[in-house]
Amino acid sequence: MCRFLAYLGPPLDLHALLFAPEHSLVRQSYAPRHQRHGRVNADGFGVGWYDHSVRPEPARYRSDRPIWSDRSLASMAGLVRSGAVVAAVRDATPPSLVEESGSPPFACGRWLFAHNGAVTGFADGVGEALRRRLSPRCLAEIEGSADSEVVFALVLDALDQGATPETALTRVVAEVAAAAPCRLNLVLTDGTALAATAWGDTLFTLDGAGMAGDGVVVASEPSDDDPAWRPVPEASVVTVDADGVRVAPLRPTATRVVP
Repeated sequence: MCRFLAYLGPPLDLHALLFAPEHSLVRQSYAPRHQRHGRVNADGFGVGWYDHSVRPEPARYRSDRPIWSDRSLASMAGLVRSGAVVAAVRDATPPSLVEESGSPPFACGRWLFAHNGAVTGFADGVGEALRRRLSPRCLAEIEGSADSEVVFALVLDALDQGATPETALTRVVAEVAAAAPCRLNLVLTDGTALAATAWGDTLFTLDGAGMAGDGVVVASEPSDDDPAWRPVPEASVVTVDADGVRVAPLRPTATRVVP
């Protein structure tokens, strides 16, 4: 369910990140090679990027259409350059609606977030139980019905309580996994640092090589066959910041994952 790609490093254009590679995110929308659940990611897409010389908050372009059908994104991709990008293509989890509000990445203030996975029983009571745990502010900002947006709201509450991005993701994986079986490959960035989890689906890093150049890519699957791509072990958290790339065990209190 879904594929995402996040980049931090010297500015690159969106065409180089999303279109140019042989197995680019655009190609993954209709022919993913590592996706364990679902087959086609045609239920929307989005891309967010930062220009900190202008403002701390990212720009974002989203649609409920397949990414391969959007000529506007293809036209502008070669002209948009950024040192921090999050992009994703969506395979909606039934019975979620296919609408723009459900298209990742999700944004709030300086944060961008994407989720590859699903929360079992979300439409049958689990979602309502998770919503009851949210602060009034984060609950009020939810636009649609997707489980991903509620997971993001839980992450935002953790951040508001002083958690680091890595700790916020770890805490939310534990909280949601305790409520229901789930797959929670999450990625979160403020444009200066990045954290991601491998919890139920594939995750890879590319550090200072190939299409990443001098930067780092964290993605659901490799965009090409460069041997520098490294798989992230299941139940791990990845942190990317000025000190480099770190992968550590993710040790939430619950361990239930959707088969």
